[in-house]
Amino acid sequence: MHRSAGPAALAAALLLATAACSSDGGSHPRQTSGASASSAHPGSSAPAPAPAAPPAKGSVKVVRTLTEDLKSPWGLAELPDGDLLVSSRDEATITRVDTKSGKKTEVGSVPGVSPSGEGGLLGIALSPSFARDHMVYAYFTTASDNRIVRMPYDEKRSSGDQLGAPSTLLRGIPKGFIHNGGRIAFGPDKLLYAGTGESGERGRAQVKTDLGGKILRMTPDGRPAPGNPFKNAPYVYSYGHRNVQGLAWDTHRRLWASEFGQDTWDELNLIEPGDNYGWPEVEGKAGKKGFHDPVAQWRTSEASPSGIAYAEGSIWMAALRGERLWRIPLDGTHVSADPQSFLKGTYGRLRTVAPAGGDKLWLTTSETDTRGTPQKGDDRILEVQVK
Repeated sequence: MHRSAGPAALAAALLLATAACSSDGGSHPRQTSGASASSAHPGSSAPAPAPAAPPAKGSVKVVRTLTEDLKSPWGLAELPDGDLLVSSRDEATITRVDTKSGKKTEVGSVPGVSPSGEGGLLGIALSPSFARDHMVYAYFTTASDNRIVRMPYDEKRSSGDQLGAPSTLLRGIPKGFIHNGGRIAFGPDKLLYAGTGESGERGRAQVKTDLGGKILRMTPDGRPAPGNPFKNAPYVYSYGHRNVQGLAWDTHRRLWASEFGQDTWDELNLIEPGDNYGWPEVEGKAGKKGFHDPVAQWRTSEASPSGIAYAEGSIWMAALRGERLWRIPLDGTHVSADPQSFLKGTYGRLRTVAPAGGDKLWLTTSETDTRGTPQKGDDRILEVQVK
């Protein structure tokens, strides 16, 4: 079921209406009527040539609604056969979705999750050696912290009992009612990256030895990744972040991250190891020595970004409060044309976007996360075709 909305907007990211945003999007009624970064991956092979710049104007077509009636979906991971695993933030469960039929099967619950506010069972990822070890990784909130675990997945067991006991890889990531970060992903270097939030305590982001407000980088078994930039903060890859919930790599092996602003600017950042991205000293493009400016920025009312993905020469960014899918066309390390938005208000809050192969993406809605206005069928996973 589509929600009616205005036409998809072609919008310059720097000329959008102002609004405050202190967390992951707030309540916003929607229409309901009628490398440098790549060369910093130690041991990685030489990057591929940069792709040609994508066209200035793109397009988005919703191919189908894969499945409906999901509860607070957050993380998404694609299995080798193409089926999807999706985490439920508030129910602390992982569900398998058949990508042919849309059938949902509960895989199991993750013990130790303590949902509250923006915390709960958040990002999930598959081991780079999944065919051999069948490990599923998860980032979640407990009663005392955020942590990263891995669990064996045995699909031969009965539904609801397919997850083994979790092994904790990293604990002590600060938790809060807001700003828990939560996105995890394996990079081209087969190392695990995690975006964290400063849990509402702004100063954490500038303290290198604090795990809050950072992008972390570790081996699949949870050790600090070789080559990380700080000896006294061995897990930290970059710092000065407010709340990172989107991680993606382009074909040149460069790492991109989306970030929630506070009252003025949400950001898309190109991540350099060891760099300081400014929060809380600066927000958005400041041109201030010692801080890495974002590549693109948006007024918080138009974005409040969560997941991102790379496809067809562009970064695609899911917006919660902005209730739209943003396209950011890239020319190397720069934006080659004004960012363009699609699906504005049509499906409500958008949480996660992930590659589905070629010119396709998976896109999840986020209307049942306590900040939306759920309608029949919420929440859902969409298959979209982009260019």
